[in-house]
Amino acid sequence: MLDTSFLIRLLNERDALHENAKEYFRYFLTQKIILKCSTISIAEYCVKGKYTELPLRNLQILPFNFNHAVRAGELMAILKSKKTAPTTAERAVVINDIKLFAQADCEKDIDGFVTSDSEGGKLYSSVKQNSELSFSFFDIKIPCHESFGYLPLK
Repeated sequence: MLDTSFLIRLLNERDALHENAKEYFRYFLTQKIILKCSTISIAEYCVKGKYTELPLRNLQILPFNFNHAVRAGELMAILKSKKTAPTTAERAVVINDIKLFAQADCEKDIDGFVTSDSEGGKLYSSVKQNSELSFSFFDIKIPCHESFGYLPLK
């Protein structure tokens, strides 16, 4: 599953992590790994970009469904109980990262979450300490060849 921050870096040639994002994207395509993108990430991307910029022909779009919502509430409750949730008003707010984690956790064919959001990594670690998650977290600040253990031949 590709996070919004990954897509932003992939599509911005001036971004410091652009080459890392391209390396991951190329790796996934050559390994025939199915890439999924949440409707939540598309909404976030469209705040400053257009959906037509996204590599949609290479992505399966995943809508946010009822089972995702239930799991997101459970994961957010874990963060709130640990006092590691970002501070919000008194009303119940589920942050987008947690919604995306819930989607990845509910979908049995998703085994990785790819992002450049180190803060998301902290949330992932915090949740993972108290709940089993069915996917791994990949921060593209770590080059793809280091994450997957291959020699980067150019």
